[in-house]
Amino acid sequence: MNPRHSISGLLALTAVLFGLSGCETPADPEVDNATQNQKKVALGEALFHDTNLSLNRTMACATCHQTGSAMIDTRESAAVGASLGDDDFSRSDRNAPTAAYAAFTPSFHFDSGEGLYIGGQFHDGRAKDLKAQAKGPFLNPVEMMMPDESSVIERVKENSERVEQFKTIYGENIFDDDLKAYDALADSIAIFEMSDVFAPFDSKYDRFLSGEESLTPLEAEGLRLFEGKAMCSACHPATTADGSRPLFTDHTYDNLGVPVNHQLRAVNGLGEGVIDNGLGGREEINDPALNGAFKVATLRNIAVTGPYMHNGLFKDLKTVVHFYNTRDVEGAINPETGEAWEEGEVDATKNVNELGDLGLTDEEEDALVAFMKTLTDKQYEHLIPAD
Repeated sequence: MNPRHSISGLLALTAVLFGLSGCETPADPEVDNATQNQKKVALGEALFHDTNLSLNRTMACATCHQTGSAMIDTRESAAVGASLGDDDFSRSDRNAPTAAYAAFTPSFHFDSGEGLYIGGQFHDGRAKDLKAQAKGPFLNPVEMMMPDESSVIERVKENSERVEQFKTIYGENIFDDDLKAYDALADSIAIFEMSDVFAPFDSKYDRFLSGEESLTPLEAEGLRLFEGKAMCSACHPATTADGSRPLFTDHTYDNLGVPVNHQLRAVNGLGEGVIDNGLGGREEINDPALNGAFKVATLRNIAVTGPYMHNGLFKDLKTVVHFYNTRDVEGAINPETGEAWEEGEVDATKNVNELGDLGLTDEEEDALVAFMKTLTDKQYEHLIPAD
């Protein structure tokens, strides 16, 4: 396992905006950029919530990323760890991550100085950026299930108002080429996901940083542990060198030694013989040293975005903290099963330097949870589970 390094310059939104406007120029070149952006946001929002763009017209982006629920799938069916697809039967093998703050993730790349892969969308970074990510779910056979890009665009063209929005923003001829129209569709969704709806930066911790509010003694102790004994900040930095609001991720990849989610495997039909190698399993990466590595998730809204881990294995945030603390401690118990922790799905390459035997007391685990609850956006604070 490579040691962690301080990754600089990753929080600038300009890195995310790079390359997202690869469609035709607006029909009216005199339109103010801000106005044009507002039009893209409005179109992207409509497309994000449009269930007609799935095969059976039952599923939208917002189905798995609900704007009133911290951008996750709150359907009861998702509790096993992965969302149901458009056919109300199929499932992937991974938990749908929150879409909140995703716009700040840099494009996928290898940092030769750090010796690490950084950024990208999805748990394994297979989509380079937010626009590439937006193209994926429509065509995924266990998500929205559309057969090809042209089929999606034909659904778009069923809505005359939507057609006019496309033409106004991307040009009268945008529908002459289905691939260009599909690129425009993804572009507008990505621009919507860059709006303040997804990243308000108004949690209690943000208010604490700006001097508007104080942390309770338990929350303050949790912050101290977060940056010290628990080593959380090694991958989820709570401060930034340039004073910008922290995203609580360094955008790198790590193998946490997470066990198989047997309940999910039982319902998605993949069975027990499958191994999800994450980043290392991508054909173009193909690096056994990275097997089992998944993107370090943001901790913003973590208290209200369960189930947790890339496969949705754990239901409770306290369980996650206890896993980090005791994964490698002989006799330690998974509180959700009452049994000892299982071996990781990809155990050989798991991180043993920053988790597994942290020596935290139960009270210290509670303090960490209390602190992480302060990372919840104000509009979702009512969703925080009661103690």
